[in-house]
Amino acid sequence: MIQLTLYGRAYCHLCDDMKVALEPFRRDFSFVLHEVDVDSDPTLEDRFGELVPVLLTGTPQAPREAARELCHYFLDGPAVQAWLAAQAPAD
Repeated sequence: MIQLTLYGRAYCHLCDDMKVALEPFRRDFSFVLHEVDVDSDPTLEDRFGELVPVLLTGTPQAPREAARELCHYFLDGPAVQAWLAAQAPAD
């Protein structure tokens, strides 16, 4: 199963916007979206600071070097589309 992680904050309207913008991709791709509040962990607060939302490939538990940033602040639809298409199994 394809995994994505959205790092954000509870009070972040851009985070909410990115989550909503991802929903149309579910029509063509099956993926799990993990949501992580960066304020829940001081390490994540230090890592991301004000750079939220951030959409990364993989799970929150994946090694940092294994995750790829697809976009931050706003959804980069073409980048997400291309990455999801590359992960999808061939018919």
